[in-house]
Parts: sequence; structure tokens; C-alpha cells
Amino acid sequence: MNQNILITNDDGIDSDALGPLADALAEVGDVHIIAPERNWSGASHSITLYRPLRVRPTQLRTGQPAFMTDGSPTDCVRLAVLGFLKTKPDLVVSGINRGSNMGDDITYSGTVAAAMEGLLSGIPSIAISIGAFGANIDFGPSAAFAALLARNIFAKGFAPDALLNVNVPPLSREHIAGVEVTRLGKRTYRDQLIERLDPYGNPYYWVGGPAVAAEAEPGTDVAALREGKISVTPIYLDLTNHALIEELARWDWGWTGPVEVAAD
Repeated sequence: MNQNILITNDDGIDSDALGPLADALAEVGDVHIIAPERNWSGASHSITLYRPLRVRPTQLRTGQPAFMTDGSPTDCVRLAVLGFLKTKPDLVVSGINRGSNMGDDITYSGTVAAAMEGLLSGIPSIAISIGAFGANIDFGPSAAFAALLARNIFAKGFAPDALLNVNVPPLSREHIAGVEVTRLGKRTYRDQLIERLDPYGNPYYWVGGPAVAAEAEPGTDVAALREGKISVTPIYLDLTNHALIEELARWDWGWTGPVEVAAD
């Protein structure tokens, strides 16, 4: 029996990355595509609660059948897992995102959030991005690498409590310097609040600023991408700072009973 692979993204159903990704993964398993109707970049792990979700059949620009929804990337995965697809996916692949998702980016990323939702549903999940914007991007190397990862996951299995966050440099296959398993780097945002007035004199706001500053420490996803390598970062969803548990237990909490320390 073939493995079922769910593809989604946060760039929307019109993304020209979906076709190459679907073609590459079709060599590995049965591909199902559920993507948002519009771009949801920066949506993070948002879900739709207070209105119904609409889902319609469509085709990608390259002809593959797909579904599009007015929900978020996370909604796409929830739809698939909760019964919209007849068979629960065996793998979630979110992407290929235009623009890298490294370091602090993952807290904002709809691409990574969709993979997180797959992980929360007990499904091995990959978020994959390419470090480029604009037109005429060659998604071939990224799509081929996603298929390679899928084969490895199906052959070897994967940890049930982590996802893989992948960033691919915008280079031809022969110019990619290799693959590095990395940790998250640090990207610093220098956003500014810009106030303007509409034609009626009412204020409105843009949030923007200079380009992101990134610290390319060795071993990080940022450094790997700068060196022309594909970075593969295992992301663990336990956000607990275990080192602070005992220290916090020594604080004065103004409570008469004992302060308990959870077992690690």
C-alpha cells in the first residue's frame, strides 16, 4: 500500500512551488494537496474557530488536482486529519515557502505551523523553504530534497515528538555545498511602526523596517544557508526551559504550601 502524503503551504494555492513539489513527492507516495486560497505568510499557528471553513476542488497551474480552502495553513492540516481526506496522511510536507524560515522566523511562519499541526496529530512532518523571493525560482532542488527526506522517513521512521525544518539555498543542484543538520540560529527584526493617513484623515499603520539581521554562528541554520548548504533542523515542541524549573521553585511565591518541582 502506498504512503499518503499531504502537501500544504502558506503561500497559497497559486504558488508555483506546489507543482514541482507534488511531482517529486508523487514518486514516493500518493499525494493529496490542500492549500489556502490566499497567502497566509506570518499567520503562525492560527486556526479558524468562529466561522465555517469552505473547501473547493481545483487544479494547480501545472494541472495536478487539489483542494483550496479559505482557512489557514493549520486549518488545511486539521481538515485532512479530521476526516476530509478518506485516509489520514502518513506524512505532512509544508512548503516550498518563498523565503527562508530560520531562527526566530519559525514563531511567525505559517509554513512551520502547518508542520507543527501535523506533528501534534502524530504525523511525521516537514517544513521546507527556499532562501529566495521573486519570479523564476528553480524549485527543483528543494522538491527533490523533500522527496529524499520523505523516502528516509518512510524507510527509517522518525521521532514522534519533532518535525524537520528545512531551508534550501537558491542554487542549482550542482552548486549546493551539501547538507548540514543544524540548530536554530538568531534573526533580529528591526521593525518600525509607520503611521499614515487615509483620504478621510483617519490614521492607519504599517509595520516594517530594515532587512533582518542574522547571526551566522557555526552549526546554525543561518550559517549553513550562507555557506550554500541545505540546513535540516529538528524542531522539538516542548518549549519548557528545564534549566529554570528548580531555580523558579526557590522563589517566594507568597503561598503557604510547598512549591513542587515537576520531575524532568
